[in-house]
Amino acid sequence: MFSSGDTSFIILCTTLVVLMTPGLAFFYGGMGRRKNMVNNLMNSASIMGLGIVLYMLVGYSLSFGESGNPFIGSLKNFCLFGINADSLTRSIPTFAFVAFQMAFALITPAIITGSVAGRMRFKALFLFIALWSVLVYYPLAHMVWGGGLIGNTLGALDFAGGDVVHISSGTTGLVLAILIGKRVDYMQISYRTHSMPFVFLGTALLLFGWFGFNSGSALAANGLAAHAFMTTALAAAAGMLVWILLDIFKTGKSTLIGACTGVIAGLVGITPAAGFVDMWAALIIGLTVSPVCYCGIALIKKVFKIDDALDAFGCHGIGGIWGGILTGVFANPSINGGKPGLIYGEFAQFFAQIEGILITFAAVVLGTLICVRIVKMLMPLRVERKEELVGLDMSEHGESAYPSFTGLD
Repeated sequence: MFSSGDTSFIILCTTLVVLMTPGLAFFYGGMGRRKNMVNNLMNSASIMGLGIVLYMLVGYSLSFGESGNPFIGSLKNFCLFGINADSLTRSIPTFAFVAFQMAFALITPAIITGSVAGRMRFKALFLFIALWSVLVYYPLAHMVWGGGLIGNTLGALDFAGGDVVHISSGTTGLVLAILIGKRVDYMQISYRTHSMPFVFLGTALLLFGWFGFNSGSALAANGLAAHAFMTTALAAAAGMLVWILLDIFKTGKSTLIGACTGVIAGLVGITPAAGFVDMWAALIIGLTVSPVCYCGIALIKKVFKIDDALDAFGCHGIGGIWGGILTGVFANPSINGGKPGLIYGEFAQFFAQIEGILITFAAVVLGTLICVRIVKMLMPLRVERKEELVGLDMSEHGESAYPSFTGLD
C-alpha cells in the first residue's frame, strides 16, 4: 500500500545521497594538489551526468530487473520500461526506489577517482567508469540486493553498501593505482593538503548525506530507519575520536584531516551493519575501524609502496571489509531479521559474510581488469609526464581553480 510518509522520507534521503557526490568532490579536491583541484571536481561532476543517464537506460534493469540469474538482472526494464507513476516497491513508488538506488550508483564510482588522482587521463577515466558501472557495479548490486548470489543464495548481509559501494570502489581504486603506477614525484617531495576548509566542507556534506544513505536503506520512515541513523552517528563519532587519539600518539598533535578521515572510516565501517547491530556494537565498530584503516593506509603506502593517492582503498576498501566482517560477528536477528552473529554462538552468518566479501573482491578485480583492457585498446590510461607536472587542471581541462590576475581581483 502506498505511503506518503515513506515516499517523502525516501525522496529526502535520495536528495541527501545525491549531495554526497559533490561533497566527495570537495573532500578529494581539498586533499589533493592545488594544480589538480578542477580535475578532482570534474571527475565527480561528470560521473553525476554519466551515472544518471546510464542508470535510467540499463542500470536499474541490470540491478533489479527480474531474471532468475544469480549474477545479473534482465533488460526487461530498459529505459525504465514497464514502470509508471502507479508502480510500487513496498510502500513507495518504484520511481522513488529507482532514484534512491541511482544515487548509490553515482557516489560509488566517484570514490574510485581518489586512488588515481593527479595522473589518470580524464577521457580514459570517463570511459572506464561507464564500462565499470555496467560490468561491475550493476551486476554486484544485483548479486547483493537484487535477489542474486551474495544476498539471496549465501544470505550475506549488507544493509547500505559495504560490499556494493565501499569494497567495490576501494578494491577498484587499488587495482587502478597498481596498474597506472605512482605519481612522478611520489615519496620524493612532501605532499600538503592544499585546502583544509574544503576537506572539512566535503566531510560535513558526506556526513550529512550518509544519514540518508543508511537511514534510507530501511526504505520506510520507521523504527529501523531511526535505528540506522543512530548507529551511523555513533560509529562516525567514535571513528573520529579514535583517529584524533592516533594522531596525538604518533605526532603529539591532533589534526583536522585526521578527524575528518576518522569520520569517514567510521561511516564506512557501519554501513553494512547499520540496520543489523545493537548500539553498543555500532560503537565497537566505530572504535575499531579507525585503527584498522590507519594501519592499512600505512601498510599500503609505506610497505607495499602503492600510490593510493587519496586513500580510497585505505578507507573504503579496508573499512568496508572490516564492517562486513563485524556484521557477521554482531548481527542481532531481533533488529532486522537474518541469522544471529558470532557472539550469539552461530557461525553461519559470519561465514556468509566472509564468502560474500571474497566473491565481491574477486568479481571486482576481474571486472576492473576487463574494463582496463578495453580502455587501453582505445587510449592511454595515464597522462604524459609533462602534463602531470603541469597539473591536470590545465593539461586536461584548460582551467585553473585559482587563476592569477595582474590587476585588481
